[in-house]
Amino acid sequence: MNKKGFLISIEGIDGAGKSLLAKNLSNKLTLKNFDVLLTNEPGGTSLGKKLRKILHEEKENVCDLAEFLLFASDRAQHFKQIIIPSLKDRKIIISDRLADSSLAYQGYARELDIQMIKNINNWAMHNIEPDLIFYIKIDIKTAIKRIFKRNETLTSFEKEKTNFWQKVLDGYEKIFKNRKNIVILDGMLSPEKICDLAINSLINKISK
Repeated sequence: MNKKGFLISIEGIDGAGKSLLAKNLSNKLTLKNFDVLLTNEPGGTSLGKKLRKILHEEKENVCDLAEFLLFASDRAQHFKQIIIPSLKDRKIIISDRLADSSLAYQGYARELDIQMIKNINNWAMHNIEPDLIFYIKIDIKTAIKRIFKRNETLTSFEKEKTNFWQKVLDGYEKIFKNRKNIVILDGMLSPEKICDLAINSLINKISK
């Protein structure tokens, strides 16, 4: 932590509890006097908020390839404006989703070119990778129940059928199979327990 910041990505399907973990993790680390930045994709910048509206509310007008390229545009702006400066300021950055979401959703579920997505992600991210990824693993049925329990307007992704979600889950399994910077968390645990496990893993990582 002396020479650079620390980048954390939180991944999982919609309804897994990513946003809640991101907030809880940020709050606990702040209480421990860490310099923390909480952000998200898409929507971490002013441009990203506009792109998020298109992606989540107007998807019927966007083809699959354009969908990924909009996410990539959001990612490029996010890294240029938020991530890279914050790393230089030696902050702990917690991002609700990063590049692996595009691999799972647009690559494996939409069946776009995996290698091309990786190449564009690397370009948009200046070849920067997360120091640690928390993947919240949960079954589709539970995730869908949570989504509807929120009683909020569904995003374009939340409206997808079960077979789409299965492809996303299978994609995450393939993406994280041989990763060394991944911590898998049981999404069926309480939010407090999930956060405690994440905090312990993080402290162990940054203290090495």
